[in-house]
Amino acid sequence: MHHNPMMLTADAVSIAYAEQTVVQDVSFALERGQIGCLLGPSGCGKTSLLKAISGFVDVQQGSITLRDTLVSAPHHNVAVEKRHVGMVFQDFALFPHLSVAENIGFGLRKLSATKRTQLIQQFAELVGLADALSCYPHQLSGGQQQRVAIARALAPEPDVLLMDEPFSSLDSELRKQLASDVRFILKQTGTTALMVTHDQHEAFAIADKVGVVQGGHLHQWDTPFVLYHQPATQFVAEFIGEGVFIDAVVRDNELITALGAFPLPEQMPDANNGYKLLVRPDDIRHVDSSAWKAKVINRAFRGANILYYLELQSTGNERVLCLAPSHHDHKNGEEVGITLDLEHLVVFPKQA
Repeated sequence: MHHNPMMLTADAVSIAYAEQTVVQDVSFALERGQIGCLLGPSGCGKTSLLKAISGFVDVQQGSITLRDTLVSAPHHNVAVEKRHVGMVFQDFALFPHLSVAENIGFGLRKLSATKRTQLIQQFAELVGLADALSCYPHQLSGGQQQRVAIARALAPEPDVLLMDEPFSSLDSELRKQLASDVRFILKQTGTTALMVTHDQHEAFAIADKVGVVQGGHLHQWDTPFVLYHQPATQFVAEFIGEGVFIDAVVRDNELITALGAFPLPEQMPDANNGYKLLVRPDDIRHVDSSAWKAKVINRAFRGANILYYLELQSTGNERVLCLAPSHHDHKNGEEVGITLDLEHLVVFPKQA
């Protein structure tokens, strides 16, 4: 099987401003046509990484390669305009005095007029704005403006498209819609892209590979599925998806918890103070006949499902979440039977 060439490689990248290190030893890569996302809380270093890839920020250590060209290394920084990257920012940054057509064609000035018009038309259609070519940005909605910004960035056919919190100024309904539209557009054009966001739903809606960043470190670079089911660190486990930790101890080669005993996972971390087991809402099954009982202490109706907040009866009142089909309708204070349906045991050492 022929592997796609790597379009973007970050190798052990560290970035510092003045004396302050903001990114440390970060490595990841994107193949041609892959969509990547750096996900993490504000101020964790993800935007600095994006700026280093686009050439606005130097790297202190490590290197960044675009396609086959080394663009960033200590004392080596290829100019922004020579990197062949496209950029989309959160504030759209459209030229207010230019029409939609002129905005989309902005990076195509070297081409013949015919070719340019053809590409403008093509990218306007791609983002669903073919009938707005003569409009000006102020006549468009926020979502439409962001589509123009995306078309403008894609028209010169960059090697890599970089997007910094591209939907953050839009309301949440529109963000969801635009995220899936943008994924479709990028896949249509075979564009390699890297996005920065603090919103995991957005990351999961758009990306093939997600990197979870915190405090300048990349915790894990993987598919959304693996991040959810096999988080490499406790930060990833807590940041991605909903879930709680319950106490666990090892006895006779089993993991003993308030929800029963389980065979030990292959990889057990070292721990002095016992363990904790990650339990997701979808790991807990509501089974009336089960011997394990829990008390409903709160509930959130979610249409097809109800998210129950449960208190386990057997121990020091540990709490878990349970996502149950909403025809199981239980009130606060009721006792319900539950079983744990775990595919992957995710275990971390318990902090002292």
